[in-house]
Amino acid sequence: MIKIMADSTCDLSKDVIDKYDIGVAPLNIEIEGANYRDKVDITSEEFFNRLPAMEELPKTGAPSPEAYLNIIEDAIDKGSKEILCICMSSGTSASFQAAEIARDSFYETYPTTDVKIKVIDSWSMSHGSGWLLMKAAELREAGQSFEELVDFCEAHRRRVKHYLCVDDLHNLTKSGRISNTGAFIGSLLKVKPIMSMKDTKGAIVAKVRGTKKALEYYVTEFQKRYDSELTTFIIIGYSNDRRIADELKAKIERQSDFKGVIHIMQMGVAVGTHVGLGGLSLFFMEKAGS
Repeated sequence: MIKIMADSTCDLSKDVIDKYDIGVAPLNIEIEGANYRDKVDITSEEFFNRLPAMEELPKTGAPSPEAYLNIIEDAIDKGSKEILCICMSSGTSASFQAAEIARDSFYETYPTTDVKIKVIDSWSMSHGSGWLLMKAAELREAGQSFEELVDFCEAHRRRVKHYLCVDDLHNLTKSGRISNTGAFIGSLLKVKPIMSMKDTKGAIVAKVRGTKKALEYYVTEFQKRYDSELTTFIIIGYSNDRRIADELKAKIERQSDFKGVIHIMQMGVAVGTHVGLGGLSLFFMEKAGS
């Protein structure tokens, strides 16, 4: 039995987590002096409702190694001998390192165990690591072995394509993801920076004016780039405005030849802290060499 686990920045919906029995170690969030566990002590809806009134951005921290160890030990108690942990990019969080510490601690405690634990740096953020997790779960359900799942993730993780744009640049500015000057100009001209992942970190890949142009950019790039064999589903993420996500889904259905499943999922508290309001993202597997 293969157990799949992750940190909470994967932002997968509860029904997907339950369907594939994915263990999730929550990130820690400090909001106005109070401590929360991402999606455990505070929901995404509660967070985004409170966000406009916050004077300071919340502080986020990686899951503790103990949080990962609890998932590992529970999985073993239920019969798992192979555990695959897929974490958000090590370039943006210490979640991957915390999972490695948990793995090493387990092997130090049980040096003769036959349990296999593999921790993978997804090189992704938010639903990017979530996409890789869902794909690994699909492959597990199709009968692929633990080694095949590991090989797939390591071979294809760089090809999980990310696109993210925001309506309000305030949080990205305060968290150091974009300059104050860029934020001012963007707000003044209603320019939306579109970001993707490069070398395990976020980077601006385009700038468009307005939501309509952003949606057109997403659909055009998706149609041009997606791998039709490996992209059996796509994930659209949003922070606080579900309507924009629904609009993007409808445009992809109308304007592309994609016939797979389109999931819409809300971003979590940890990711939402940096993205802020108006966030819209798109994730899929792009063609090799794109």
